[in-house]
Amino acid sequence: MTKKLAIAATLALGFSGGMAQADDDVTLQLQWVTQAQFAGYYVALDKGFYEEEGLDVTIKPGGPDIAPPQVLAGGGADVMLNWMPSALSAREKGLPVVNIAQPFKSSGLMLTCWKDTGIETPEDFRGKTIGTWFFGNEYPLLSWLSQLGIPMDGSDEGVTLQKIGFNVDPLLQRQSDCITTMTYNEYWQVIDAGVSEDEIVTFKYSDHGVATLEDGMYVLEENLEDPAFVDKMVRFVRASMKGWKWAEENPEDAAMIVLDNDATGAQTEKHQVRMMGEIAKLTAGSNGALDPADYERTVATLLAGGSDPVISKEPEGAWTHAITDAALN
Repeated sequence: MTKKLAIAATLALGFSGGMAQADDDVTLQLQWVTQAQFAGYYVALDKGFYEEEGLDVTIKPGGPDIAPPQVLAGGGADVMLNWMPSALSAREKGLPVVNIAQPFKSSGLMLTCWKDTGIETPEDFRGKTIGTWFFGNEYPLLSWLSQLGIPMDGSDEGVTLQKIGFNVDPLLQRQSDCITTMTYNEYWQVIDAGVSEDEIVTFKYSDHGVATLEDGMYVLEENLEDPAFVDKMVRFVRASMKGWKWAEENPEDAAMIVLDNDATGAQTEKHQVRMMGEIAKLTAGSNGALDPADYERTVATLLAGGSDPVISKEPEGAWTHAITDAALN
């Protein structure tokens, strides 16, 4: 609460000083490459919502070798998108990141497994090979396995963890029995590769009580002491959430805007339209303000890792409502 009051005071100083200037620069670091997962930001850019708020926003795509917390720490971005397990882990390790908004209400994370391996329930993971992404994306899985009491030692009673790239090849090539997938992306890559839905079994983290928050907006704590920066973030969050709600209501048009911003030309219309439809399910119900209950569930999941938890103690000061309170009310 002290932090909230401090930021509110900072906001008051900013507004009273007339600090809202046109064309204030803001750089956003995405968690991954240009795709419908980030449609709200591209819509806000395309529709002029940022410009209406006096912002000149640069959106930096991510990639397999880009860790958003490192970019933020190095001054390469003003705000980053990150999964909360990664952000809280970074905070505990000394990088003071703070969640200022949470557009994603639900988790799209799941495991996709070959049914013919005999996997029917999570207990059947024992003795199997599970492929997962790293760079902070592995934390929800590590926490889940710890809660199940399944060691990650490659034994018959444990699992063999396989570090995989951001593709579905390890599953298709039978190198992994299960792989990490998102409801809006890799799952459909498996299906598009010719695999029948009858051949696989999926485990949504949200169905097993271990879902953690994804794709939140984070800034460095010290920057929240700067009235000009706080003012920019209020305007940025307001415009971004306007973009997200527009994308939810116009998913096909939003997907086209994403495609227009894909400099690589790697994305396809079919995949992005389908992805946007799934993404809209995850942002539905959020006005951008972090739900404390969702935060507490995420923290509890991460702390429940037995002898090897993702975080070792309850975080302090890891989020604030001050920005969304000013932006949305």
